[in-house]
Order: sequence, then structure tokens, then C-alpha cells
Amino acid sequence: MAEFVYPPVIRAALTAFKALDVRLDIRGAEHVPATGGAVLVSNHISYLDFIFAGMGAYKTAKRKTRFMAKDDVFRHRISGPLMRGMKHIAVDRTDGQPAYDAAVQALREGEVVGVFPEATISRSFMLKKFKTGAARMAADSGTPLLPVVLWGTQQLWTKGRPKTLTKRHVPVTIMIGEPIHLEPTDKPVMVTRKLRAVMSEMLDRVQREYPAKPTGPADSWWLPAALGGTAPTLEVAEAEDEQEAAAKAARRAAAN
Repeated sequence: MAEFVYPPVIRAALTAFKALDVRLDIRGAEHVPATGGAVLVSNHISYLDFIFAGMGAYKTAKRKTRFMAKDDVFRHRISGPLMRGMKHIAVDRTDGQPAYDAAVQALREGEVVGVFPEATISRSFMLKKFKTGAARMAADSGTPLLPVVLWGTQQLWTKGRPKTLTKRHVPVTIMIGEPIHLEPTDKPVMVTRKLRAVMSEMLDRVQREYPAKPTGPADSWWLPAALGGTAPTLEVAEAEDEQEAAAKAARRAAAN
């Protein structure tokens, strides 16, 4: 079936990256399956991660990733038509089963489905706890998990920071790990633990090998506290997430 939206969006993104001299470093391209379904699992440190995580699979194997994203994005007057045109999957957080079923069906039909198992952006830029949905989808569809780690995207646009979409010369690393094939007896919880451990090692490597350093104390916000930066620790970031979730729940309750 012809794709009328995805290719132009990819071309526009590549044009923008070239204009800004975003220095893409895609590693592990050989791990992207040429055909068949796969659950692409990425860490989440930026609002732009779906572009970069999908770019890794597209530039290397011409695979178009169908990302699962909250339905708010699909209701936006600009992003909504684009998301639907690219056949991404809307997730209603009050009832995620329809989105889950749609994702499993897409996987069985040979699509690559993108998942952020942390659910929300990590303010600490380290891996948060993983939800088990990706492992369950892989098991139910009989497809592999494809771990992907991003680094550098947080410098462009992340939670709690102003957009810096015109920032030039930002290095962005996209590392694609070996597919993880599940056995029928594998438990989703154990698979998720293995997946997180694999991605933690990958993230540690790309952080250590990242070519850019903060230019000074004011620029160290994008570096994790464990690496000497001023990003919040996992514990502090988790507390901030809980406060934000409670505030949103209170606003919804007041609106009703």
C-alpha cells in the first residue's frame, strides 16, 4: 500500500537535520530486520525521540516504524493528521487495550511497532522503570524485541526545558542492539528485566563515547547527575513525575 505521508515527513526531517548539522551516528544498523514484525523499544529523553528512533530503522533498512503515542497528539490540529497519515497508533491512557490489540495486529502483519517502555520522558536522562507492554506484545505476536538507545536528543527539546530546535552541530547517537527473540516459556517480567539490562549497557556506552561535553556549568543540565551534570537524579525525577501526575489528576477532577 502506498505511503503518502511518511516519506515526505522523513525527507523534511533529514533536510532539517542537514541544515542544522545534526551529527547523526547510527550504530548497529545490521540488527534491523529487513522484513517481518518487530517491537522497536527505545529510551525516552526528548519530545523528538520518535523521529530519531524511527530514523535508525528507516535510514538503514527502509523500515517505517508505527509508534504508539498518547491520543492527545492525534487530536492536535497539526500533528493529528500527520500521526494518522503515518499510521502511528493512538493510546487512550484510560483504556489501553484497543491500542494494544492494534499494535499486536500490526506486528503480525509484518510492521515495526515503536514503544517507549518508560511511558514518559526521563527527566534524569537515565532509564526509568520499564512497563511490560513491549514484552507482552512481542510474545503475543511472535516477533522479536529490537532495543534502541538514543543520546543527544535531549539537547534539542526535552521536558522542563525550552525548545532549542535551532541549535546547531548537536551530535545524536542512535544505537540499535541485537534483536531479542522470546521463547514460549518466557515470562514478560523477566524479559523486561533482560531488555532493560541490555539497554542500560547500551546507554552507558553511548554516554561514555558521546563526542560533546557541556560548555560550562550552565550547559550541564543535559548531563546526568551520575556523570557530573546537573540533571536530577532518578529519585528526584521520579518525585517530580509524581507531583506532575497528581497535579494533572487534580485538574481533571476539577474540570469534571
